[in-house]
Amino acid sequence: MSNLTKLEFAALDISGKNYLSWTLDAEIHLKAKNLGDTIKVSNQASLQDRAKSMIVIHYHLHEELKSEYLTVKDPLVLWNDLKERYENKKFVILPKAHNNWLNLRMQDFKSVSEYNSALFKIISLLKLCGEKITEEDMLEKTFTTFHASNMLLQQQYRERKFTKYSELISCLLVDEQNNELLLKNHQSRPTGSTPFPEANGTSFDKHR
Repeated sequence: MSNLTKLEFAALDISGKNYLSWTLDAEIHLKAKNLGDTIKVSNQASLQDRAKSMIVIHYHLHEELKSEYLTVKDPLVLWNDLKERYENKKFVILPKAHNNWLNLRMQDFKSVSEYNSALFKIISLLKLCGEKITEEDMLEKTFTTFHASNMLLQQQYRERKFTKYSELISCLLVDEQNNELLLKNHQSRPTGSTPFPEANGTSFDKHR
């Protein structure tokens, strides 16, 4: 019974704060069940498919939303009602995502992986709001936010003429790991700290 009550994706909150991600999840699951056409205008979906679609959508709504739209029987009508109610959320999220993108700087992160994670979180929000971020945008954002002390390193990466952000970030991750290894080796035995060879145990003792 636990499988029957388990949600396939997060339910739409009454506040609509997760509406943009919810619509994406809902569309993916409906398509996976061959029900994607049921939320399209002028669709010819059967009554049975519309009922199945309603079950999926209705099941992934906040309890209060279920009550509010209890009388709606057509998935397209419900889909459009929710869109009209919550689509304005993008106008709240988009300015914040833009601001985060403008202020994203690689030099503010302790590691390449942390920067990479933050970048993709912002891009996901921008894409949900209909914004397009290109490979060139991602490359330029990374190059231009290197720490000032790494300007020479930045120029060296530019000269390699990357066309994909994934290629650049892979190189940065490998170089970071190599640098950490070198640093650890240096800290474990700093330059000039090589121990002298042990004296011969049978060396002459002048006091004997």
